[in-house]
Amino acid sequence: MDTEVIEPAEEFALPRSRAANEKLHALIPGGAHTYAKGDDQYPEHLAPVISHGRGAHVWDVDGNRYVEYGSGLRSVSLGHAHPRVLEAVRRELDRGSNFVRPSVVEAQAAERFLETVPTAEMVKFAKNGSDVTTAAVRLARAVTGRPRVAICGDHPFFSVDDWFIGTTPMSAGIPAAITDLTVAFPYGDLAATEELLTRYRGEVACLVLEPAGHAEPPPGYLAGLRELADRHGCVLVFDEMITGFRWSEAGAQGLYGVVPDLSTFGKALGNGFAVSALAGRRDLMEWGGLRHTGDRVFLLSTTHGAETHSLAAAMAVQTTYVEEGVTARLHALGERLAGGVREAAAGMGVGDHVVVRGRASNLVFATLDENREPSQQYRTLFLRQLLAGGVLAPSFVVSSALGDADIDRTVAVVAGACAVYRKALDTGDPTPWMGGRPVKPVFRRLV
Repeated sequence: MDTEVIEPAEEFALPRSRAANEKLHALIPGGAHTYAKGDDQYPEHLAPVISHGRGAHVWDVDGNRYVEYGSGLRSVSLGHAHPRVLEAVRRELDRGSNFVRPSVVEAQAAERFLETVPTAEMVKFAKNGSDVTTAAVRLARAVTGRPRVAICGDHPFFSVDDWFIGTTPMSAGIPAAITDLTVAFPYGDLAATEELLTRYRGEVACLVLEPAGHAEPPPGYLAGLRELADRHGCVLVFDEMITGFRWSEAGAQGLYGVVPDLSTFGKALGNGFAVSALAGRRDLMEWGGLRHTGDRVFLLSTTHGAETHSLAAAMAVQTTYVEEGVTARLHALGERLAGGVREAAAGMGVGDHVVVRGRASNLVFATLDENREPSQQYRTLFLRQLLAGGVLAPSFVVSSALGDADIDRTVAVVAGACAVYRKALDTGDPTPWMGGRPVKPVFRRLV
């Protein structure tokens, strides 16, 4: 295998991207509309600003082409500008996108979604994942009359809203009284979760978690949570933002056969178009409707939640997944990539330091130091080498647009990065290969 080693002395610069980043910071707090897209997540002065994308590739404003992973923060799972999705979107744009009354497309999209996720009985669409997850929490509190929310503390993100962000290091501006109502349980530990529910007996409205993460659920775990929720009278909420479609067309609930009371979908649902969904049991969802006798719940009310072109995109995505076996392709591509990266890392003597984790359709990587502890310095070194080799990879999350040549190219670049990684480990100092300050975690209290 050919390896491409980018030595520290070799210049890899992005002058137009650097200038564009300065303009972004002058106009937009943080320089991006999502913190995970911030230039602090990349090596100093090497955060590409994107010009356009097609399939599994993107081009920056400096003219560089990259093989891209984690496209749109996992939302563009079919690849950029997917023809089937664009055709559906264009068709609706010519017919108008937003009206004073519901469009027939709303019923069609709801019907299509519930056919794809048959474990749900009703669905309501919105624009982003935070809105629908917060709506699930509000609904659970209304139905149970309880104030507390129990979240899985091992999962990184649920919502931009106060009930969750107050639990992170970026809690400025959020009253403690709100944060104190959110408690955490560990993933995979039923005994600890039951202890939490017992400690706050009669106070917990819902259990909120991603049904699966980097590791598979322990045997019987999700079914055990289902039983705990039933026994303690709380609502079980699956956050399927990531697992939706990538685990199966019907999400993790369809794969593992455990049905939550409510679930939330987004990301892959629109292949980059803004659409999310709250789905679940009819008797719960109707609390946000007009056909029940209790107090009304302000569930979701969004001006743009049912834009016809986004719903058309969602329907096209679901059709493509089912008819073209996209989930199976994502797994096959991920397995090929993971195998190649692990082989390359082992061949360069860093197999215990560059570690690929997660389900094949949702791969991430860890960069570990000489003590095998997570290291932002070594992540910086690794990302810099990938970027210089034409691979934009904050993760190794694949899209179905990737081809074998893309995977082979990525593995070759990873091998070169691992050669540099080995040099840094041998010297005990990655600094010469970082090119500046280390990349930073998204959630941190200070700038």
